[in-house]
Amino acid sequence: MNFELTEEQNMIRETVRDFAEREIKPIAKELDEKAEFSYDLTRKMGELGLFGMYLPEKYGGQDLDTLSYIIAVEELARVDGSQAATLAAHNSLGIGPLYYYGTEEQKMKYLPQLCTGEALWGFGLTEPNAGSDSRGTKTTAVLENGEWLINGSKIFITNGSADISIGSTVQTVTKVFENGKKEFTTIIVDKGTPGFKRVSMHGKMMWRASDTAELYFDDCRVPEEHLLGKVGKGSHIMLSTLDNGRLSIAAMGLGCAQGAFELALQYSQERKQFGKPICKFQVNAFKLADMATKIELARNLLYKACWLKDNDKPFAKEAAMSKLYCSEIAREVADEAVQLHGGYGLMKDYDIERFYRDQRLLQIGEGTSEIQRLVISRYIGC
Repeated sequence: MNFELTEEQNMIRETVRDFAEREIKPIAKELDEKAEFSYDLTRKMGELGLFGMYLPEKYGGQDLDTLSYIIAVEELARVDGSQAATLAAHNSLGIGPLYYYGTEEQKMKYLPQLCTGEALWGFGLTEPNAGSDSRGTKTTAVLENGEWLINGSKIFITNGSADISIGSTVQTVTKVFENGKKEFTTIIVDKGTPGFKRVSMHGKMMWRASDTAELYFDDCRVPEEHLLGKVGKGSHIMLSTLDNGRLSIAAMGLGCAQGAFELALQYSQERKQFGKPICKFQVNAFKLADMATKIELARNLLYKACWLKDNDKPFAKEAAMSKLYCSEIAREVADEAVQLHGGYGLMKDYDIERFYRDQRLLQIGEGTSEIQRLVISRYIGC
């Protein structure tokens, strides 16, 4: 087994880490405090080539492998969860369905502009009463005179309401059979479509500088050709997209854990009690040793899942494992990092406070830890 990254992958890590340290870190605290989405940082991430990294060049992408993209997300999350969330959600949930299931005409219409950082795209799956149970979708779509008539709502949609968000992929119910089973279909809804309303959500505990939205459809009419994939294949499209998205969330967990660990290590080397740095006390040294070990295990698991995907091998089980483990390691490491900071870890003047808040969504978004365990248990035959 070869655990060495390629020269290109190492260069991507160095480039994104430098960008995150230079451009994001100085303003991350302020953006979080103001709950302000940064159009400037989003544009700069686009200029760096971080959007559509895995897409072919003909669609505006960089034609890179999955691991390269995951490393980029990891490095952003090492500094700021909000910017990592913008990148991860747009690449995996926004661009993904259009690239994997769109017609050539749809790809050429949307993908080039979605790779520049000048435009974002949403993933309209979650509803007020349809979270872990995605088949609880109530948003409906009826085909009338060559148009889809959509009614319903979505919630917690990342990149759904920013001014540069130009649309969303939406799961709808297009038929209910006599046995109560639903037919799900995905439809493309452009920004500015009559009957389509987007509302920014505020008061978030975490990822405060990312865009989160509620989407409302009130007799919203879109052309029939805005169908994504085939009628009745909506659930498959959305759930397979989540398989890829789990890798991104895992990368966010890994990056968050790495960043929290580094903050804790640096603080423990500088903070002195009883005449010596607190990292020299065995109880704290062992905490840091455990944190480093867990991070290494998380990285190996995630990178293996990426290797499987890049080599066209089944990876859904490993994606679920990676999402579960990396998100829970982020929780454990962030918690211990706050403990090592003591009272200072509870103050907004210290970055670890933001990391502690940001990690909490990782065990919920794109499939809760409970759902990941359900997915894994089915793969192992339970």
